[in-house]
Amino acid sequence: MTVPFATSARSSVGLEWELMLADGETGDLAPRAPEVLAVLEEQTALERYTVTGELLTNTVEVTSGIGGTIAAAVDDIADAIAAIRTVTNPMQVELLCAGSHPFAQWYDQQVTDKTRYHKLIERTQWWGRNMMIWGIHVHVGVEDVNKVFPIINALAVYLPHLQALSASSPFWAGERTGYASNRSLVFQQLPTAGLPWPLQNWSEFEGYLGDMERTGVMADASEVRWDIRPAPRWGTIEVRACDGMSTLPELAAVASLVQVLVEYFSRQLDEGRELPTIQPWFVRENKWRAARYGLDARVIVDSAGTQMPVRDHLRETMARVSDIAGDLHCAREFAGLETIMTQGASYARQTMVADAADGDLREVVHHLIREFRAGPTLREHLAALGH
Repeated sequence: MTVPFATSARSSVGLEWELMLADGETGDLAPRAPEVLAVLEEQTALERYTVTGELLTNTVEVTSGIGGTIAAAVDDIADAIAAIRTVTNPMQVELLCAGSHPFAQWYDQQVTDKTRYHKLIERTQWWGRNMMIWGIHVHVGVEDVNKVFPIINALAVYLPHLQALSASSPFWAGERTGYASNRSLVFQQLPTAGLPWPLQNWSEFEGYLGDMERTGVMADASEVRWDIRPAPRWGTIEVRACDGMSTLPELAAVASLVQVLVEYFSRQLDEGRELPTIQPWFVRENKWRAARYGLDARVIVDSAGTQMPVRDHLRETMARVSDIAGDLHCAREFAGLETIMTQGASYARQTMVADAADGDLREVVHHLIREFRAGPTLREHLAALGH
């Protein structure tokens, strides 16, 4: 079969951010998305951003327009959030984001009334009903379809770095999991999710889709739910490996890393260089290590099996590609990666709050709500708890 890859501007960027709706007093998830979307549909029709529903009625997704810079895409996201708050504030509904809600139970949630969601749940059953997960998607434009899979395979080396920076799901259904990113391991239970197959070129991808459609596994390319996937409709590579970021500056930082890496690999291809890859079994091991240990993980960084702390390898990479961050006008956002590594990712902040609150996970939710509003810092939140 033939799958066209749309034309897009090189290293253009688009962002998607899945957000929870929660009761402002109790922190429980609130199934209010249909009401919110009904109000917003007309008033945001002409905006660059979009606000849409997701699998569960406790979630809205905000999507930027196509930006030449991270800053432009982030501005769209900020505008979308401001519009949502005009509706949610009078409802006493709060916004927050993490890879998982600390204490929500799947059986208390409502599935959005759309055929494709009902089909997903019918097929996947218990695992589908447990998809109480929130993430971000970063699209970066690629101008040549022949670059797509070489870049995806090279990006797979950096999946643990992205997963560790974004890890924000240490709790699941009221329990401490011991994982920095429980979401990443839950999501891969869906039949077409998880790590990308190590395909070498677009023709192999077309063959894969043909096989999957012919056997009824999926209807089209939109049902490929890999951690990194091609998005043929948009002409982009889409990174989907990350937990939901808890703050807008962190979203900007991680998105800048994706954009910079794609452009870096694209330049390497322009120079006729072969992009670095590692064995698929190393990619799988790295994913587990990042899910388990977050920014404290040691990752395998080359085909020889060299291992490094993920922070060290990330800083080494940042130094190598920092000039590209300047070229793409995202140096400020790129510098935010150091802030995450120094101050801790969301999973670490959440566990600190839980410890300070003697395990009260409602305090963790209120912490996430305050972070999302860019209100009290973690230090101030802990002080409020008497620590």
